[in-house]
Amino acid sequence: MDIKVALRSLLKNPGFTVPGVLIMALGIGANTAMFSVVNAVLLRPLPYRNADRIVTLSTRWTSGGGTLGRQVSAPDFQDWHDQSMAFEAIAYYAGGETSAMPGAAAEYARATRVTPEFFRVFDVQPALGRLFSSDEMKPGSGGAAVVSESYWKNHFGGNQAVLPKTVRMFERSVTIVGVMPAGFSFPDKTDIWFPANTITHETVEYRSGLNYLAIGRLKPGVTLEQAQTQMTSIAARLEKQYPTTNENRSVALTRLRDDMVGDVRVTLYLLLGAVGLVLLIACANVATLLLARGTGRRREIAIRAALGAGHGRIVWQLIAESFLLAVAAGSAGLLLAVWGRAALVAFAPANVPRLVETGIDGWVLAFTLVVSLTTSVLFGLAPALQASRVDLNEALKQGATRAVVGGRAGRMRNALVVAEVAMSVVLLAGAGLLIKSFVALQNVTLGFRPENVLVMQTTVPAMNAASLRRANQFFHDLLADVSVLPGVRAAGATMSPPGHIESSTGYWIDRLPAGGKLDITGREAVVSILAPGTFTALGIPLRRGRDFNDGDRPDAPLAAIVNDTLARRALPGQDPLGRIIYCPYDSFKPMTIVGVVGDVRQGGPASAPMPECFMPYQQHQYNGNTLSVVVRTAMDPNAMVEEMRRVVRQRSPEVPVKFTTMQAALSENVATPRFRTVLLGIFAGLAVALAIAGVYGVMAYAVGQRTNEIGLRMALGASPGDVLRLVMRQAFGLAGAGLLIGLVGAVAAARLLTSMLFEVKPADPVTFAGVAALLGLVALAASYVPARRAARVDPLAALRQE
Repeated sequence: MDIKVALRSLLKNPGFTVPGVLIMALGIGANTAMFSVVNAVLLRPLPYRNADRIVTLSTRWTSGGGTLGRQVSAPDFQDWHDQSMAFEAIAYYAGGETSAMPGAAAEYARATRVTPEFFRVFDVQPALGRLFSSDEMKPGSGGAAVVSESYWKNHFGGNQAVLPKTVRMFERSVTIVGVMPAGFSFPDKTDIWFPANTITHETVEYRSGLNYLAIGRLKPGVTLEQAQTQMTSIAARLEKQYPTTNENRSVALTRLRDDMVGDVRVTLYLLLGAVGLVLLIACANVATLLLARGTGRRREIAIRAALGAGHGRIVWQLIAESFLLAVAAGSAGLLLAVWGRAALVAFAPANVPRLVETGIDGWVLAFTLVVSLTTSVLFGLAPALQASRVDLNEALKQGATRAVVGGRAGRMRNALVVAEVAMSVVLLAGAGLLIKSFVALQNVTLGFRPENVLVMQTTVPAMNAASLRRANQFFHDLLADVSVLPGVRAAGATMSPPGHIESSTGYWIDRLPAGGKLDITGREAVVSILAPGTFTALGIPLRRGRDFNDGDRPDAPLAAIVNDTLARRALPGQDPLGRIIYCPYDSFKPMTIVGVVGDVRQGGPASAPMPECFMPYQQHQYNGNTLSVVVRTAMDPNAMVEEMRRVVRQRSPEVPVKFTTMQAALSENVATPRFRTVLLGIFAGLAVALAIAGVYGVMAYAVGQRTNEIGLRMALGASPGDVLRLVMRQAFGLAGAGLLIGLVGAVAAARLLTSMLFEVKPADPVTFAGVAALLGLVALAASYVPARRAARVDPLAALRQE
């Protein structure tokens, strides 16, 4: 009966029901959409058996310095594998995009080389076929591969006869021996797995070369802390055994899920908290509507009480209305969440893991139900309790409904408006800080000119010295062809375009340390291999010396170019030209520094320039079969795509290509700050809009309730201006109280954003002053219309109603 009565009451008042449902649906829908992403990325268990026992292992410096690029050296890993007793299985892996030919045409595929226990770490078996045999894991065997289910379906039609088909990689046909089950593509959506040290060209592994990632499965009953203690002891022994490379080097263990989410965790929880504030503001808004409606229903409630309804009975009836309102809002919010989830996934940066798992599942539905029921209590209970407290004698008098202006109901409405404004200030200040930070990030000096630069990634299949020399010649001829194309101003090629770090290593100037002590703590540099003309194509200034040229061939003295940061740190106040630099990247062969170039923010716009050493690709052929051709054009770079594709195909049909522009690549580097800035800005905008509605609603209601009082004031001599100031003063009093409370909360909340800000302090005075000014304008806009209406009250018409 309560539900039926509540339903009739809501249907009879669409002017109240429709805004209430829409406001709450907006808050519930936004929260549900955001929770669906948080649930998929942070809360849902990884799709592996006993996933909490899977950990990552990485190199950690015990004092000073840091690591760049890959985190583990192969020799260190082998010692960890042989000496540790904490793991059921432990493996290292390394992967990336490479050339693959499942058919007649070459294309890019994500290929990962793995050690024997890799699949045991995940306790996973192929859905079709088998894993690698012991013979196939031996160095030099080079003939087996396992593919992902999606690669199997996309390139072999899901045909079980794929076994034993082949895919051409690294200049040889590799036999497919297994297909992994659906959903397994670790790491980074891998297409093809193959045994490490088998089909790729052999390289010498140094302990100073951090070129791999490591992962392990803990034995049952072994805790992360116990395993960490054991690995720390092993690292200490290796430090004593290999002081030249392992000084200050230890091991860090991290659960796989924690390692995967990284900094994304903080961003997602920040956004979930922000959208939660939007929901609270929506609740306050609807509670204000209910209070106003409750005041208008005083006679109805008084009649119910006079007919015998108790206090609890009346409260329950009013709560039933709030419940129905919340259910309707939850249903509408769920529909909004379906659209909102798709928008979030499409807009989210590519580094957010497990986004494909985002969906409206049972947990999300349960979350929506709980939120709907909770909000029905939040916005319905206090107004219901307030409305149920009526004085029968006063309430049954004719005109009593218009006499109640202040009292508990008025104070509660005012408190809700103050709370709305305060929460809006917190969100608006956070959004303002992130917007100012993002603007600073966009305006930072990058060290190069990204406009009109086309980037073409190319990989020439190569696995031995002879094929690597052919790859080197291919790039030489390709650059010659590209350089003469119409519209090309400059062309080059590099292993690491700006914003991408492929490798790092230690370096030494003039001589190697005495006694062979090769500690690289605080002496680490990004290493890049590139072709002549690359600095010109990218707009990187040459400070001193010369660029690489065709004379820097394998039979010529080894040359190197360093950036300003390396020169300043390694040779402060000295001329670096002609000095010798050593690094294990090329077996410690001495390289003469022939030039110095300007700094580039290689780690992205938010990172400081790092020491960097550049080497000519012709003198380092063993790692020069995958390069990105960079072309500066006199037109839209995308207009050059088909012409450059044609040039590559003429040279070799086995070379895959992939295009982007440098500006698009830079956009990817700021995808995460852009994601949180835009979303927090949207949430802040919603909060301010709801705050405007709240202030307007309260002031309009107050003016309506005080019409007789205002008419009497004007009859006694008050001017329209006096009435206007009276109403505006009340509105600014509420907004001012909310602003002060909100600013205090914003200062405290801004500290949570410290790690996300770039060149902006959490307590930035300009941002907070702007927030105060904006909220002042909001209060002015929201209260002006009701104030003008009050100033135009006809005294005679108002008094006649008495």
